[in-house]
Amino acid sequence: MRIPAWIGRITLAVGFTLFYIVIYFGDKLTFAGGPLQTTMQSAVYSLLDGLAFLVRGRPSDQWFFYGTVYTAAVLVFGVRSLIKYRASRYQMIRTGSVMFFQLFFAYLIPGWLQLFKQPEFYFSYFWPLKPEYFYPYRWAGLAASSPSFWFLFFALFMTVVATPLLTYFFGKRWYCSWVCGCGALAETMGDPFRDLSNKSTAVWKFERWIVHGILAFITITTVLLWINSATSGAVFGNLSSRLAEWYGFYIGAIFSGVIGVGFYPLLGSRVWCRFGCPMAAYLGILQKYFSRFRITTNGGQCISCGNCSNYCEMGIDVKWYAQRGQDIVRASCVGCGICSEVCPRGVLKLEAVSGARANRH
Repeated sequence: MRIPAWIGRITLAVGFTLFYIVIYFGDKLTFAGGPLQTTMQSAVYSLLDGLAFLVRGRPSDQWFFYGTVYTAAVLVFGVRSLIKYRASRYQMIRTGSVMFFQLFFAYLIPGWLQLFKQPEFYFSYFWPLKPEYFYPYRWAGLAASSPSFWFLFFALFMTVVATPLLTYFFGKRWYCSWVCGCGALAETMGDPFRDLSNKSTAVWKFERWIVHGILAFITITTVLLWINSATSGAVFGNLSSRLAEWYGFYIGAIFSGVIGVGFYPLLGSRVWCRFGCPMAAYLGILQKYFSRFRITTNGGQCISCGNCSNYCEMGIDVKWYAQRGQDIVRASCVGCGICSEVCPRGVLKLEAVSGARANRH
């Protein structure tokens, strides 16, 4: 007897969600009369002690276990994507890129820094996706040593200088589809679920409000933290720190982790990227109004098959643009290029256009 697809998706969603709940909140849950975290540490997390000592010089814990499982998923399903899209040079390079950045920049290098008694630092994440790199207490702690100071300088440079420049030339795809660990999991393990994203106008409107609202929230929080630091708490008291805690719990843990990955089988692979990621919102603004990148269309050849819209993980009705011969300049587009791959007529093309054309939205 064949199990209906919807039952399989719900089962997967429950499994993913439970995994994240155990990782994030195991210390707050009880099992066999004690903290679940203690049981998991002795029975599961400690299994990776050998690898943990090799990579970072200390025993495994839930975060090392999580990082290892996450990276393994990107690599294993990345191989699957390489095989699936082996006919496309762009997809091969793009998949290889996210695998490389996840393995080295988000897993091995942060571990090696700890191995050599340096602060843990992730070079593939920066504000606003990694907001604490702009928090005053983080600067005070890391600026004390020379290597850490340059790490912070790198994060500042990437946010303020490199991100606008790279997005101008390449669109948000340079980060969302080539570098980011969240995008890496979505493009590899999440690939089978990409067609589940809702394409309705109502959801698009909701998406714009919530993702830009989260960007505004973390921007205000960061500013308030610096004001509070400069005034020794005389202006806002503990308000800014409370806002940072709320963001870390509700957005950083619940939204990006539990919902962002747990709901892959129900809402598609880019739930977090589409509705919650402040970095995606920041890059999207740059892409829509200042970037030369877009997906150009040849409406005369479109046969309205709908493949492009069905496979868009960001919920964009690509067919609507293709039928009208309009370039796609949506802020949410991550430039994965799958719409172009599945088009049977070669209607869609990812490219950087001239300055004059880039100004015609």
